[in-house]
Amino acid sequence: MEVVLKFFQGFINMGASTLLPFVIAILGIFFGMKIGRAIKAGLLVGIGFQGLVLAVNLLITSVTPAMQYYKDLGSGYDTLEIGFAALGAASWTTPFAVLVIPAIIIANLILVRLKVTKVLNVDIWNFMHFLVPGALAYALTKNAVIGFIVAFACGMAVLFFGQWIAKPWQEFFGLEGTTCTCLCFVAWAYPICYLLNKIIDKIPGLNKVDVDMTKIGEKLGIFGDPAVIGIFAGVFLGVITKQSPADIVTMAMGVAAAMVLIPRMVSIMMEGLSPLGQAASEYAHRKVGEDADIYIGMDIALGLGDPACITCTAIMIPVTVLLVFLVPGMRFFPLSLLAEVCYMTPMVVLSSKGNLVRSLIGMTLMMYLTLFFANMFIPEATQMMSVTNVHFAGTVTASHFGWNPGNLIVSFIHRIMMMIG
Repeated sequence: MEVVLKFFQGFINMGASTLLPFVIAILGIFFGMKIGRAIKAGLLVGIGFQGLVLAVNLLITSVTPAMQYYKDLGSGYDTLEIGFAALGAASWTTPFAVLVIPAIIIANLILVRLKVTKVLNVDIWNFMHFLVPGALAYALTKNAVIGFIVAFACGMAVLFFGQWIAKPWQEFFGLEGTTCTCLCFVAWAYPICYLLNKIIDKIPGLNKVDVDMTKIGEKLGIFGDPAVIGIFAGVFLGVITKQSPADIVTMAMGVAAAMVLIPRMVSIMMEGLSPLGQAASEYAHRKVGEDADIYIGMDIALGLGDPACITCTAIMIPVTVLLVFLVPGMRFFPLSLLAEVCYMTPMVVLSSKGNLVRSLIGMTLMMYLTLFFANMFIPEATQMMSVTNVHFAGTVTASHFGWNPGNLIVSFIHRIMMMIG
């Protein structure tokens, strides 16, 4: 069992840009694509994802001086906020991980075959969204079976949330044949912001405000171009964090470059995903029925190329820092979380249909909830990390303890059981 676990861990540790070509090529062959065409599709998806990672890292690197500025303002934090990479690696060391991953994949295939769901989740890299709640349940109960059940349940739940958002996701982002299967965002951010927009629809005045980045681009000409918007966003962030002129220019160019490069990288991924989606659709018609469709479950990163997402990210970094001071008894500075703000924006922007004002309202709510719960569940996060092979001194927390619905449900149940007991 340990040998199998190490194999899976090694495979996953290669990263999504290496893992995706294998998965896409194998799926392409499974769906009836010619081997050469399937391999090319896999390579394009892998290359596009690698470029997407580089572009997102460029964005994060560009705004790092601003994040460091805010970190230097704070003091007295006694808890380390770790990034999703360390958390994901830790979740793979649990004893049930090697069993639950194939179980989720097999069950997904069966559900698609039975027409229970149209979503085929190929985003194995982000199975950490299921493993982390499972690892937390295991840590709190000391029962690997419960950990397995929680992880498996999360893996099944995301299929139905992914199907729910598939049509708006495809229409808004232009990602035909795909959907998002990141549990944190489709089962938490989107439902909350969907309801928030329904409430805004009832508020006189506010319901008439429509700041759409596409419409702005059409009206402002060159000043509505993503590159120019990126320059202004970078300059704004640099000025309010008191950067030097040289750093302001570097930040502005980095944000502008990210706004141009991210959509281009997504288009390269779609060059590979489009023939896979077509093959999957033909396979579904042959095997499941003429009325069948298959939505390929992918990473939230596919939605990062929208101009509203990047503009919203740049604005929300300082806003998130301000929210830190509104959380009662705040024990950590969210340096890693600031670098993850961009991953929250696509579902919030999608729920508001690109309206920047509504997106910022939704992001403010979501980031406050994330900070509040990540701070509240520091004991649970620390206990989870203590049963893994990734160790940190002192107390820890992470974004997934503030925005992963699986973690929130497990943590709340644990608190209730402690009160009853």
